[in-house]
Amino acid sequence: MPEKKTSDAQIKATRKWEEKNRKKTTIQSYRRTARSFIRNHADEEALQELEQLIRDRREQLRAD
Repeated sequence: MPEKKTSDAQIKATRKWEEKNRKKTTIQSYRRTARSFIRNHADEEALQELEQLIRDRREQLRAD
């Protein structure tokens, strides 16, 4: 059986931190997913749509 690279204590500590910082964990997950989509799957049409969404969001943030 292969040896674990991460100790049980470290896994437990990581899970505890994720539970305590759920919002930050969720945002990090969204960012990873978006980057992966852009790098690996987005075609020209998807990239154009994302660029428009980014422009719209920037305008919204400036207005707030």
